Amino acid sequence: RTEFALKEIMSSGGAEDDIPQAERKTVTDFCYLLDKSKQLFNGLRDLPQYGQKQWQSYFGRTFDVYTKLWKFQQQHRQILDNRYGLKRWQIGEIASKIGQLYYHYYLRTSETSYLNEAFSFYSAIRQRSYYSQVNKEDRPELVVKKLRYYARFIVVCLLLNKMDVVKDLVKELSDEIEDYTHRFNTEDQVEWNLVLQEVAAFIEADPVMVLNDDNTIVITSNRLSETGAPMLEQGMIVGQLALADALIIGNCNNQVKFSELTIDMFRMLQALEREPMNLASQMNKPGMQESTEKPARRENPHKYLLYKPTFSQLYTFLAASFKELPANSVLLIYLSATGVFPSGRSDSEGPYDFGGVLTNSNRDIINGDAIHKRNQSYKEMHCLHPGDLYPFTRKPLFIIVDSSNSVAYKNFTNLFGQPLVCLLSPTAYPKALQDQSQRGSLFKLFLNNPLMAFLFVSGLSSMRRGLWEKCQDYLRKINRDIAQLLTHSRSIDQSFLQFFGDEFLRLLLTRFIFCSATMRMHKIFRETRNYPESYPQLPRDETVENPHLQKHILELASILDVRNVFLENTLDDY
Repeated sequence: RTEFALKEIMSSGGAEDDIPQAERKTVTDFCYLLDKSKQLFNGLRDLPQYGQKQWQSYFGRTFDVYTKLWKFQQQHRQILDNRYGLKRWQIGEIASKIGQLYYHYYLRTSETSYLNEAFSFYSAIRQRSYYSQVNKEDRPELVVKKLRYYARFIVVCLLLNKMDVVKDLVKELSDEIEDYTHRFNTEDQVEWNLVLQEVAAFIEADPVMVLNDDNTIVITSNRLSETGAPMLEQGMIVGQLALADALIIGNCNNQVKFSELTIDMFRMLQALEREPMNLASQMNKPGMQESTEKPARRENPHKYLLYKPTFSQLYTFLAASFKELPANSVLLIYLSATGVFPSGRSDSEGPYDFGGVLTNSNRDIINGDAIHKRNQSYKEMHCLHPGDLYPFTRKPLFIIVDSSNSVAYKNFTNLFGQPLVCLLSPTAYPKALQDQSQRGSLFKLFLNNPLMAFLFVSGLSSMRRGLWEKCQDYLRKINRDIAQLLTHSRSIDQSFLQFFGDEFLRLLLTRFIFCSATMRMHKIFRETRNYPESYPQLPRDETVENPHLQKHILELASILDVRNVFLENTLDDY
């Protein structure tokens, strides 16, 4: 490639001897850095997806080369324009690769600040119109690069809740796809139109809109803020465990998704992250910062995002997380998946006799919840049974199961005496709400954005910002009171208190109790299967059916003028 570049110099600028030595060296150095950067970038695909240590030095080297390449083309732009014929789309490609590096570093570390860096580079490409000339060249592969850049930029903006930018990007991408398919008559038109449909459905997944006075939509963030989790009272005796690792698994049929991220996975990952900080003021480049430069606050828990994994993949990632879990730390498993039910009656009631949740069988013959087996005496292979998780209960384990067969995980046994909690979704919702399942689970919405979920079950689809903020303040008070109910309870299982020292887990537990109490008081949630459950069981009278908490829920309903959808004398109805 270097020789080719030099030949180009000779053909465009006369004899080779006429080219100043310094300029020839500039082109040679640029070609070397460009080749090296591509080689390192392509090598990222070969790095193991699991394990947190092996990849860091390789990422560091890749960032090094891209940093040099970016600065080099900035410093020598005129020579590279004249002698190498550097095109603007090629600069855009370098910026796009750096954006991808930051995004993948975010996926590996769960540090949300790297998303801001990815956004900066992707944004610069758009502002400086690096790809604007691509449409003038008769090369469909260059247009595909541009389309992929748009899709990646949209993912980053979704994760940063920059919905206004997302809407602009979707419109631009739609125009680009139309132009691309019109000019080249390609076979991938259907795939690109599907991308547009997916992101449109993703944007509209929230069932409630919060509006400013001018009717513009308020973008609400669901990451952990400074005041998000209820503070621990002085003297509260809780465990010192910290959430260090999380597996977020999505395997629901027909749920809204974009880029291998279902809406439930998206909501869960945000519930396990703090609000992003500006990275520039915090550290240099990824993998290279000194310990003194790290943010003072605690890091986000590390996450693996697994979209429709096979059993083998799920178990491999689970084992890697388990192996690397530090002392005094918690592993969280979030399962959002289709239920697998046992076929026929079993004489025993062991951890493989209640079914579980679906794992990917790499076959396309599975439709809905009906899983057929060749022989009913065997257990379903493509299923994560409660017993499959037993080996991992040797360390503190926090499980959330969002499935039509979540109750299978009620049949746990704590074999090793380590802290263990399972939060289990309702297995069915009242018919009036079932049509919403494509837009994400109601149970997950309560864990991610409890006020929005409360509004939805109350029949509200929009709300003014002022009232929203008033209700959020009241909900924070409810969370504080739920925290007190838990820590003051005399009969609660100690596992709940062991996890209560961690901010993320504390917030999930208080939201779970708020969800359960709300559903038990709601007039249309009348069947037992409509309610969340847990292992170990919570003492109902001290938590989900506590009169003090019920009074709070009725007060919140009064603020919203929806008290009529809730039962007044709830305890009398059981």
